[in-house]
Amino acid sequence: MKIAVKYTGICGSDLHEYLNGPIFILVEKEHPYSSRKGPLTPDHEFASEIVEVGTGVTNVKVGDCITVGPILDKDGLKGKYNLDKNLGFVGLAADGGFTSYCVVDGELCHKLPDSIDYEQGALTEPAAVALYAVRQSKLKAGNTAAVFDCSPIGLPTIEALRAAGATTIYAIELSPERQAKARKLGAVVINPSKVNVVEHIKAENDDDVNVSFEVTGVAPVLKQAIEAVENDGKCVIVSIWENEASIHPNEIVIKEKTVKGIIAYRDIFPAVLQLMEQGYFPKTSWLPNASSRKTS
Repeated sequence: MKIAVKYTGICGSDLHEYLNGPIFILVEKEHPYSSRKGPLTPDHEFASEIVEVGTGVTNVKVGDCITVGPILDKDGLKGKYNLDKNLGFVGLAADGGFTSYCVVDGELCHKLPDSIDYEQGALTEPAAVALYAVRQSKLKAGNTAAVFDCSPIGLPTIEALRAAGATTIYAIELSPERQAKARKLGAVVINPSKVNVVEHIKAENDDDVNVSFEVTGVAPVLKQAIEAVENDGKCVIVSIWENEASIHPNEIVIKEKTVKGIIAYRDIFPAVLQLMEQGYFPKTSWLPNASSRKTS
């Protein structure tokens, strides 16, 4: 199916590939599902208009406004497909959205509701990471949480926590601009250059938080994220790492904490789009000059 790209985002993985890659992009052999190898056109966060439809595609039609769920897997988006041993992504195993037109399988396309424009639609993918992370944390309504980093993944994680019923949400961030965004989302902002984050959370909350989310890929922050959760609490690692990180296992063992990693998402795009229709994950949470127009 041929699509005309209207809006794209830049993922941290794109930057990792450009600055320190190849990491996910195969260059010595072809990817088993796309039959492609590098160099490739990056990007997997994009919204588009369908301009040509292939034989057998029934879920969308020419002229539809869509966002792309970029996972390539063996079993056709069935089961735990994000854990496929040869997991691939549009933009990392096949050409992606940093272009005017590209070709994707029909099953990867999700039609945008009428109230969601292309600019907002391009944010569906990072919002999917955030919502999946919160679901995997098993957070319960009324729980407290800490999000380490107010990045384009950290900010929607705050939104997803709010949608899931978290009460107090701590946002750990150095950037004043990102701090301001987090405050608008209702988070309690902590500047890690000013205080000991773990001690500050405990003092403010009268205890550690129920769950935490590590979104930086920075070793000292991982240690803080694990220490910030209560006994029998859970730390979810969302970031992709370039280097190893050292932690003390006793912090996990003696306190029966759980550290869980996630990769991307599964079965989540429809829920993200429904939440967007209800006002969650607004583009103004990410973008400094976001408009409210319907982009054509």
